[in-house]
Amino acid sequence: MGAPKHLVHLIRRLYEDGTASVRADDILSGHLHPSAGVRQGCIISPLLFNVYTELIMRITLEEWTDGISIGGLKIYNLRYADDTTLFATSPRHMEELLRKMERVSLDFGLKINRCKTKMMIVDRMNNNSPEIVQIANCDVVQSYIYLGALITNSGGCVDEVKRRMAIARFAMDRLRKIWKSRNIYRSTKIRLVRALVFPIFLYAAETWTLREVERRKIDALDMWCWRKMLGVSWTEFRTNESILQELGIKQRLSSIVQSRILTFFGHICRKEDAAMERLVIQGKVEGTRPRGRSPMRWTDQVKAAIEGPLHASIRKAAVREEWRRIVKLATST
Repeated sequence: MGAPKHLVHLIRRLYEDGTASVRADDILSGHLHPSAGVRQGCIISPLLFNVYTELIMRITLEEWTDGISIGGLKIYNLRYADDTTLFATSPRHMEELLRKMERVSLDFGLKINRCKTKMMIVDRMNNNSPEIVQIANCDVVQSYIYLGALITNSGGCVDEVKRRMAIARFAMDRLRKIWKSRNIYRSTKIRLVRALVFPIFLYAAETWTLREVERRKIDALDMWCWRKMLGVSWTEFRTNESILQELGIKQRLSSIVQSRILTFFGHICRKEDAAMERLVIQGKVEGTRPRGRSPMRWTDQVKAAIEGPLHASIRKAAVREEWRRIVKLATST
């Protein structure tokens, strides 16, 4: 992989002479020499694992031409540690790519977990091919959890928003003793809601594509949490404005989501031109579009918030201070 020989020698010596012991209660076992894996807690372990998997993928993708083309660049895979996502244009290509990666991985001592490996078909024209139930002995699913977020074959985030709302409501219910307690100041309860409940809902909110319907549901969740904290029932005929004014809430939950989306957009635009994130939001996906109105894209909500074309938003986001002012102005209402 091009690492200097003296560094390779140091790492080899580190692992060749390494010993470990197992402690059970107060009993310590004798020394043993681990023969596989990287050291837990060592700062170079993630780097070593990434180098290992990078070499596997390089050998796997040799002379491979299939993949998703965006802006003239082929995307074959996305990786986060050992969580790997492969892209192909047909079930046949996907099976071929997976089996090839499996063969190379076995040569390096790694094995693919077939039970955890899932396939998904995203094809609006053919209704996601529901007749295909398996590809390369892996189940074809309509949705799955990847890095803590729900991915569906519709390409949208409606199901993920509903899932996050349900998790946030459950977390709010589990803290009912705190909300009913009279020994805790109201200001402390507000901070607890923002620190323990809202972050659960806002996980990966930067990647959401929100329509007006989802925004209203997020605002409804926002008000439900504040009413739950105050112990105000719906039969008391309290308006949302009166509750927000009583608590001094100046920014709604939907505005926080929008602020995160715009901030993340600015972060992407300030990356180098060859960055994967910039390619995805600016590049054009090759292929034919089906008839009818296209679904809302992630960048469409950015253009709606800024009230301008995408290229103007990219130019403004290049200046960090200017973009912060624009985001604050766009989410102030």
